[in-house]
Amino acid sequence: MSVEVIIPDVAESITEVAIAEWLKKSGELVQQDEPIVEVETDKASQELFAPATGILEVLVQVDETVAVGAVIAKIEPTEAGATPSTSDPETPATRTQESPALESSSEPKPTGEVVEMKVTPFAESITEVVIGEWLKEEGDFVEMDEPVCEVETDKATQELPAEASGILRIVAQAGDTLSIGDLICKIEVTDKPSTSPSTDSSSSTGTTPASTQAVSGNDTYATGHPSPAASKILSEKGIKPSEVQGTGVDGRITKEDALKAQKTESNYTPSKPSPAATPTPPSLPSAGGSREMSRKRMSQMRKTIARRLVSVKNETAMLTTFNEANMKPIMDLRKKYKEGFKEKYGVSLGFMSFFSKACAQALLEFPEVNAMIDGNEMVYHNYVDISVAVSTEKGLVVPVLRNVETLSFAEIELGIANLAKRARDNKLSIDEMQGGTFTITNGGIYGSMMSTPIINAPQSAILGMHNIVQRPYVVDGEIKILPMMYLALSYDHRIIDGKEAVSYLVAVKKYLEEPERLMFGV
Repeated sequence: MSVEVIIPDVAESITEVAIAEWLKKSGELVQQDEPIVEVETDKASQELFAPATGILEVLVQVDETVAVGAVIAKIEPTEAGATPSTSDPETPATRTQESPALESSSEPKPTGEVVEMKVTPFAESITEVVIGEWLKEEGDFVEMDEPVCEVETDKATQELPAEASGILRIVAQAGDTLSIGDLICKIEVTDKPSTSPSTDSSSSTGTTPASTQAVSGNDTYATGHPSPAASKILSEKGIKPSEVQGTGVDGRITKEDALKAQKTESNYTPSKPSPAATPTPPSLPSAGGSREMSRKRMSQMRKTIARRLVSVKNETAMLTTFNEANMKPIMDLRKKYKEGFKEKYGVSLGFMSFFSKACAQALLEFPEVNAMIDGNEMVYHNYVDISVAVSTEKGLVVPVLRNVETLSFAEIELGIANLAKRARDNKLSIDEMQGGTFTITNGGIYGSMMSTPIINAPQSAILGMHNIVQRPYVVDGEIKILPMMYLALSYDHRIIDGKEAVSYLVAVKKYLEEPERLMFGV
């Protein structure tokens, strides 16, 4: 009996994941506890392990989004290191023993059973889908688990596999919007149709197969027809589908076929010579250099970041207020104590500890900035959990440093250094990414002079740090050259009034310009 590979309950707030990469292919032997697939959430990536030893059957393809608890693969158990049993009627070894004469002469016969395919729940927040493109036509024969149409939600597009083998009867047309439970199509179940001898059987009899593509014996709508992704790639390459050999089901051109396809001289259509009477216009000089383009799949993390940022811009009354701080007092303190600090604690004394303490102290004085909206209620926190924005290869992540109001400068620096290292090594846990009552982002390390950071929902405010620049500044009627930094506080005007926002930023400025106040709590 096969063992199902199920998406586990990753975290309380995670309801769906995306398949990032299959580390093992369908049909391969996998060992128990061996990593077989990488999945992505809106917070992190992680590997799933094989629950048993056996032959892997992949059910969900890369880039598809599935809900927690969904079955993404099956494993047919075998003894460790063993190959699939030849008694399995689905293995190639058994199929090679079947009579080719019977295969070629058999026709699909109706059984009288009709399977209805309906819209199933994709995720907790999905209530309706749109029928994208039918990959099979009315009356076509479809195999079990063969893609028959594409369905689109507000989160992703995925193919819908056939739930039985038989004749397809389409009910919903392309472009129709359906709710969960609505009927999409019906399949009149039949016996398995005729198929040409497989490559395995050909090799066992010494014959050479006519083609390596998967075919059903007769040309169907899918034969030579590219999938949507393949069609787009071929169009960009300027290659006609008729010039590509499909290796998918029934000869369908897959995305992999399109990526491998190369444009040859025969693909070009020679231009017709201009009439002799028509003067040839002067040609523009070639710009030179490469004009190539490349495409990279957007990760689930990047998709989620984009969706959440747009949502924040649309759903909050976001406003940004600015101020500037003289960083000379902090720089003088760092210069004086940095060597002793590093020698004692093993970590450098940076600006983040000063900013974290200044923000935490000011948040205790202005609790509205440390609050958030939950429905019709405002939630206030008597603690300060600061999310620290960290840039990684996969995108921006915001791990949380908890109870900052109780931490020392050394504990803050050690905590931030540890979170940043784990973020860049892709080792952050879900718990380390959740929560947070306020966010600090430091664009200054990349040279940013000023910006308007976007709130990290459901928080209500975020502080942006920028680069330190020597500028003329008036002090007690005298112009002095001082290291100045612009500060930007973006906040949700629905919960924070302008007075509180400006006063909070002034308090942060005060603590930065007089860091001794942080030492004495005044």
